[in-house]
Amino acid sequence: MDTSTSRIIESSEYSEELGQLPIERINVAQAELFQAGIASRYFERLRKEAPVHYCADSMFGPYWSITKHEDIEAVELDTATYSSELANGGVTIASHPNEPDFLPAFISMDPPRHTQQRRVIAPAFSPERMEVLAGPIRAWSIEILEGLPIGEPFDWVDRVSIELTARTLALLLGFPQERSRDLIRWSEAMVAMVGTEAFPTIADKLRVMKECFDAFDDIWEERRRSPADADLISMLATQPATRNMPRSELHGNILLLIVGGNDTTRNSITGSVVAFDRFPSELKKLRNDLALIGNLTPEILRWQTPALHMRRTATCDTVLKGQRIAKGDKVVLWYLSGNRDEDVFERADQFMIDRPNARRHLALGVGIHRCVGARLADLQIRTLWEEILKRFPRIEVLQEPERTRSTFIHGYPALKVSIAERYRDRS
Repeated sequence: MDTSTSRIIESSEYSEELGQLPIERINVAQAELFQAGIASRYFERLRKEAPVHYCADSMFGPYWSITKHEDIEAVELDTATYSSELANGGVTIASHPNEPDFLPAFISMDPPRHTQQRRVIAPAFSPERMEVLAGPIRAWSIEILEGLPIGEPFDWVDRVSIELTARTLALLLGFPQERSRDLIRWSEAMVAMVGTEAFPTIADKLRVMKECFDAFDDIWEERRRSPADADLISMLATQPATRNMPRSELHGNILLLIVGGNDTTRNSITGSVVAFDRFPSELKKLRNDLALIGNLTPEILRWQTPALHMRRTATCDTVLKGQRIAKGDKVVLWYLSGNRDEDVFERADQFMIDRPNARRHLALGVGIHRCVGARLADLQIRTLWEEILKRFPRIEVLQEPERTRSTFIHGYPALKVSIAERYRDRS
């Protein structure tokens, strides 16, 4: 690791140090930078000076950083040149086919297998299915918000973001609602970096993952015998393309569905509270024009960017923006940087509820790997805020948000807030 950028230091020191670093020595793939909330400064310099940038030395080995919006799109859409296949490396900067905590799933497959498996679960996210899910999601949003304390601090992540996400994810998977919090615990284990206090060794992480897979092995066998109505496990267990998949692929797809269903929505819900607290004029704008709520999800996904990156591996020697990328090279698509690209998004660091091109965000990917659950994420975020706007004049963030220590998840472990008052006689 480049020790010149690996310390947690004050923001002003980071700025001075970054300005003095030769461009070839920049290594943005450091969890400390994202935890401190300053990685965007590194991306800004890379976009200006080296939008296709090679880092020769990092804890993840050598890698290319792709930081401009148009280049990220180009790589995502060229699935022949840039592979997602786990056998070639997978979809994160850390993934490796020989590591036991990385398993095959349709997100880490190339066509045609990717297409076949994605097609199986796509009906679970159809407009018709969203109409069915809308009722429970609204009922849960109301119940959760009505139970919040007034005039005293509480953790928004635990009381709201996790609670709504866990219930929705359990419904989607056909998992027992009374155990829905297990899904969040398992998701956190799956994306955790080994060497942290929670997971000192890989064995600690694998122990929790096994608990998850054992639980879903039982559900899998039950659904094979007696499929339920429309849950994702029933779909996978009954369709020809997936019902006989190897157990490692089943576990990989379970991992994908849990992490995808948890982290994207959970951190976007929390990020929306941070955004409106930081930019109160945007909340006022929304209250004056409730039709703008249709733009809330795309803009919060752009501004928050819950998944920091996706990774591809070059299948052949190629050239991108004049840079020669060799077959087998690791190519990292930094979604957070693309969503801050000044050539696409005016005043990109600002949250703007009426941003006209917010839907050009890259937070859910593009092309064949665009997040299959995009409609569900929108339904949860939009419904929750429709109910918030009926109840609370303001949600105040009481201290600087705690950020996740990760190079993959851009989120908040906790967010201390308070609600001073509730609207009276509103429904």
